[in-house]
Amino acid sequence: MASITDKQLTQKTPSDTWLTESGPRGHGRFMVRLHPSAKHLFYFRYTDESGKRQFHPIGVYSRTGTSGLTLKEARAQARELSQLYVSGIKNISEHLNIERAAENATRQAEVARLEQEAAQKEAEIAALASRQSVSQLFERWMEVDICRRKDGGKEVRRMFEKDVLPIIGHIYVADIRKGHITEVTDTMSARGVARMVKVIFSLMRQMFRFAVDRDIIEFDPSSSIRKAKIGGKEVERDRVLSNEEIQLLSQALPTASLLKTTEFAVWIALSTCCRIGELLAAQWEHVDLDKSTWLIPSENSKNGKPHTVQLSTFAAHYFGNLKGLNGTSQWCYPNRLNTGPLCSKTVTKQLSDRQRSSATQTLKNRSSNSQALILPAGKWTPHDLRRTGATMMTALGVLPEVAERCLNHTEENRVKRTYQRHSYAKECSEAWQKLGDQLEKLTCVAT
Repeated sequence: MASITDKQLTQKTPSDTWLTESGPRGHGRFMVRLHPSAKHLFYFRYTDESGKRQFHPIGVYSRTGTSGLTLKEARAQARELSQLYVSGIKNISEHLNIERAAENATRQAEVARLEQEAAQKEAEIAALASRQSVSQLFERWMEVDICRRKDGGKEVRRMFEKDVLPIIGHIYVADIRKGHITEVTDTMSARGVARMVKVIFSLMRQMFRFAVDRDIIEFDPSSSIRKAKIGGKEVERDRVLSNEEIQLLSQALPTASLLKTTEFAVWIALSTCCRIGELLAAQWEHVDLDKSTWLIPSENSKNGKPHTVQLSTFAAHYFGNLKGLNGTSQWCYPNRLNTGPLCSKTVTKQLSDRQRSSATQTLKNRSSNSQALILPAGKWTPHDLRRTGATMMTALGVLPEVAERCLNHTEENRVKRTYQRHSYAKECSEAWQKLGDQLEKLTCVAT
């Protein structure tokens, strides 16, 4: 047969048939095996060195070339095999297998080289990343992790910009050693802020562990520092104002040049046992003076649970006074621009500024009001008012578990928390009223 044609390949055949294309003697032959299913196979036939006839497969026939080889493509491959055969390579299949093995080895070597280059690049990128400064790491940590906090990370940023970044912000993260960390904590300890030292240390540890998790550094430089050794022993506050001090406070507050709203905050915090931050974040939509209730929503409470305070006559009186001043705003304590609540530290600072000892005053800040709120047992804070209110409740005969509910504390005992579902609403209401009545007597407030 001179040449195989597509017409021959597209015709149906009842059984296996071989077509052979003619060519010069000793050059091998291009052949097609026709199959009834139309799955025709191309072969190159040759005689090996031992004189045995061999059939080397080329591929499957496809008229369009989409699912195999066209006749033209198969013939071209057969021509190349013929040239190999004529050149002296008599074991075509063995030769091609060796070639393929060599190609695979070359390909694998190239893949290995590319992988090595990629690993090298990653190492270089990691090295560059580790050369970022602590300030750069801090910004990334803020953006990825801390921004999800309730305040968007404002408080963490304030603390770091005050105490951490001025000391180690310019240092590369990879160069940070535990000595750098203790330099920050020691500087703070010298100011006598033991609790804040521990808070800052915990935050720095979180930041460096964030860096480890992202391969910015290999080891956390704070891991070998024991938290117990940082800032010294933290003394648990137990300051409770006595009845006599509450009487003195009622006399001192009006003459301490405080904002009236701050005076009201003192008495509301004391009579409701709330946290000062919960009060300053309050909105009028949650205060019902007709029903004498104040709802602290979950987003404002520390444990993330809503808390309803049944206002005593005493507490309702001061909420009413507050509404007379700030009732036109959405917030009970609006900021200056009326765009949100007052900063939670505002009242704390005002009260602290009026409890300065003469030893800590400077000529610049000395004034007649700087000692106006000093009480016999020493300095007190808004949080001490919360503790004082709870202590007064139990002294008035309120059961401890009821006082805990008034504080919106989560029950520590898991079994009690799971199975004891009594709300104590009635008992809490009576407890707040008892506390309010006692404060009314001590302060002589006509409600």
